[in-house]
Amino acid sequence: MASEIETYRVSAYNTAKQSENRMHDDTVARRFGFSGGLVPGVDVMAYMMHLPVRRWGRAFLERGLIEARFVRPVYDGEIADIAGAERDGVLTIEVESRGELCASGSASLPASAPAVSTADFREVAAIAERQPVSESSFALGQWLGTAPRTWAGDDATAYLADIRETDPIYASEGLGHPGLLQRVMNKVLVDNAILGPWIHVGSRMQLLSAARMGDPITARAKVTANYEKKGHRFVELDALVVGGSTTPLAHCHHVAIYQPRAQAAA
Repeated sequence: MASEIETYRVSAYNTAKQSENRMHDDTVARRFGFSGGLVPGVDVMAYMMHLPVRRWGRAFLERGLIEARFVRPVYDGEIADIAGAERDGVLTIEVESRGELCASGSASLPASAPAVSTADFREVAAIAERQPVSESSFALGQWLGTAPRTWAGDDATAYLADIRETDPIYASEGLGHPGLLQRVMNKVLVDNAILGPWIHVGSRMQLLSAARMGDPITARAKVTANYEKKGHRFVELDALVVGGSTTPLAHCHHVAIYQPRAQAAA
């Protein structure tokens, strides 16, 4: 029998209104059939992470497994309800807004973090001069890197406020929120091509170590798939997110539509 988890309610906030991804801009998003700018999927996933951290605490940040798929948009200023139910050690998570299912996923706590070596993930720099995105931007088997990103001090505090995070564990223990690791996964895409509007579809993330607030974070990613489906161009990445220069923080599978159908046909 499943054990219900208290629903977590968030007033969603679009953190990316000014970002390069114009899918978060109201006017551009409406051209693709949405009601307005999309709250980034990585932030919706950050909302979802609140439940397993509340359930398992720091242990989840050190070795938890979470996956999420985004099926409908969450919009700025609207209420998102994150509901969970646990059965046999697996926490099923759903995000509802406007009475619709917007995202679904699951989380669990393995007995130990799997052994993942940095040597298995090639370290490369983000390209020096980005070019407009094309199929060759994410060639199958290509290794991609990111410029380091650091969230420290006011940036770390502002991030927690932006994702409406209320758990005190991050400030009290000096830890980086795992949603930051997902932001770095998005950086793999934007650091290596000039993208038009694009959409994060889903992610699977095995945490390997708790991130420390203020550490520089990078990703080492390999393109494992690049394909067309229903007119959209998709890319899939297998990546290791690294803290500092040596600490594996998470093993991630990241899926995005880098050219939505309307844009691909333009």
